[in-house]
Amino acid sequence: MGVISFLEKNMLSCTWKKMGVECTGCGMQRAIVHILKGEFTEAFYMYPAIYTLITMFGFLGLHLIFSFKNGHKILLSLFILNIIIIITNFIIKTN
Repeated sequence: MGVISFLEKNMLSCTWKKMGVECTGCGMQRAIVHILKGEFTEAFYMYPAIYTLITMFGFLGLHLIFSFKNGHKILLSLFILNIIIIITNFIIKTN
């Protein structure tokens, strides 16, 4: 059994969805599986913030290792961008 099939069979269930409430993180696990399969467009449609989150966490890792001069400003900008994308996606899904 490969990693992708393992992930597909063992996805965490969303507590918010069980209560009938939309969740700001719903779709993230499936988007990661789509990326691992090479289905990049589908990953974006599943969870639009997936690529900016990957960029932010990747940059965070590099910043922790190399301590970029303005790294904190870049991380703050990426964080704000992610929040905007996540909230916008949430509003669109709930309307």
